[in-house]
Amino acid sequence: MEAMLSKEILAGLDAARSESLHRASRLRLEVDGRIYPVLRMWKSGFAIAAEDAPSLRGLVDLYEGSHHLFQCLIVAGEEEAGEMRFEFKRATAVATAAALDFERAVDAPVALIAAR
Repeated sequence: MEAMLSKEILAGLDAARSESLHRASRLRLEVDGRIYPVLRMWKSGFAIAAEDAPSLRGLVDLYEGSHHLFQCLIVAGEEEAGEMRFEFKRATAVATAAALDFERAVDAPVALIAAR
């Protein structure tokens, strides 16, 4: 049996779903000093609220709280159900240390202690 809901009730349910996604997500997007909350993220992209979404494309930074996760190259996708979806062309994880250009030995010393 199918229940028929009015357009107003469906709009209210969509607004409540969008609001719960805003509160639950700690993800945020930073572009040119502006911050946009990310509603959800999947392997190949993410979504932000359509009313917050300008025409974004290019290089952006993705954070979870204050932790910098990815530097991403994005393209705009489609708008659906109040969300603007973006796809990653490239998502590079941010490293906390420089990459090594040599193999580190397992038994290598971690520091040099000088004799006094």
